[in-house]
Amino acid sequence: MSTQIKTRFAPSPTGEMHIGNLRSALFAYLFAQKNQGEFILRIEDTDQTRYQEGSVDAILGGLEWAGIKYDGEITYQSKRIAIYQKYADELVKAGHAYHCFCTADDLATMRQEQTADGSTVTRYDRRCLNLSAEEVKAKLAAGTPHVIRLKVPTGETEFIDLIRGKVKINNADVDDQILLKSDGFPTYHLANVIDDHEMGITHVIRAEEWLPSTPKHIILYQMFGWEIPAFAHLSMVLAPDRSKLSKRHGATSVLEFKNLGYLPEAVVNYIALLGWNPGTEQEVFSLAELEQEFDLAKVNKAGAIFDIEKLNWLNGHYIRQKELGELTKMCVPYLQQAGYLDEKSEIRNQGSEIKESFEYIKLVVGLEQERLKKLSEIGERTKYFFVRPKVDQKMLVWKKSTPAETQERLQFLLEFLATVPEENWTRNTLEEVLVQEIKKRGYGNGDTLWPMRVALSGEEKSPSPFEIAEVLGKDETVERIKMSVN
Repeated sequence: MSTQIKTRFAPSPTGEMHIGNLRSALFAYLFAQKNQGEFILRIEDTDQTRYQEGSVDAILGGLEWAGIKYDGEITYQSKRIAIYQKYADELVKAGHAYHCFCTADDLATMRQEQTADGSTVTRYDRRCLNLSAEEVKAKLAAGTPHVIRLKVPTGETEFIDLIRGKVKINNADVDDQILLKSDGFPTYHLANVIDDHEMGITHVIRAEEWLPSTPKHIILYQMFGWEIPAFAHLSMVLAPDRSKLSKRHGATSVLEFKNLGYLPEAVVNYIALLGWNPGTEQEVFSLAELEQEFDLAKVNKAGAIFDIEKLNWLNGHYIRQKELGELTKMCVPYLQQAGYLDEKSEIRNQGSEIKESFEYIKLVVGLEQERLKKLSEIGERTKYFFVRPKVDQKMLVWKKSTPAETQERLQFLLEFLATVPEENWTRNTLEEVLVQEIKKRGYGNGDTLWPMRVALSGEEKSPSPFEIAEVLGKDETVERIKMSVN
């Protein structure tokens, strides 16, 4: 009978949840889903000095936002200290670990001596391993502060990484890692191995920064006589210039992406493609499709390049797929943030009586739905629908036209649009009757429609004047053109 696949996501609550963290969680989740396994969440909170308030909420919020569901209860390592201490004592009794009484000053001197000749490699010199049993007993009885260190055996440690293939490391290059700190708390290495074993984790999928630590973990598994899980180390997420990803390359925390108006579907889709190649031309994947398609064998070991433009393209795609009513509700907080809507989502600063707020906002959002790349753009792109623009008179003039001709065209628009019945006030009808009348009068489309668009929006770039006029309504359209007429 085959063992059920079990993966885990084991973040430390030491700050914001970043894209690299979310990708590790996603890949572990997808692998479990693909193999009808379980995905476990464990909070590795034993390093009390680095703990940051709100970090656990950020982790849980990020996973929920992305739609990544974990099985069972959350495990908090800080509630399992006695278990780690018990196992550490077992290692000491078996001769696999030892008490180290070196002070911080001792270790600093040791490092200075080891780097005096220009060497950059420092390693604990095992001086406490040579203490006699009596010396150790006396120091413990005296309450001398100490840690417990791993006694790394001689030889080599070899394992197959599911992404990188065979990895072989000489144990002489592996430090005698601290397993239990002087405050009785375990280090990552000890707690990680014990918990993975006790939780029945079959596959450890994590970032490549943990690759050098894997031999220490395998040595611990061997010392305890436990089955060793499979390991898969995911490559780094890099900036386009192959440097470490930072804020200057775009948002890096999951919460920041959410606040900027990226949709979870887009972010999940995008980070799935960071290092994983489905082997087809398909680029758009729902979470359900990823659960079916994901394969660790198709994860690359080369660094994954984070391309904000590709993410923006995907986000725009998902925005276009949204039902307009739902998208409008998603845009409301950004319009409130811009100051166009109050806390009740009612429109502030209305130039004239316009349609009921939500229906009007829906028209505005519908006009931008095809153009938006992220929800946070909605405020800047639609300002003129909520606040009458201050029109630059020079901008009103089309290419080779003159200010006098422009004023003549605006006067024509003012008079003609006033005759269009309310029931015909749609973008298609407006375009049809207006273009026909422009032709009839011998005007040019550019020198007439350009000033109309600028008078309505105050912008050089905006949707067509017919689309804007339809949303603004007849009264507001006519009023804005009147304001541009000298």
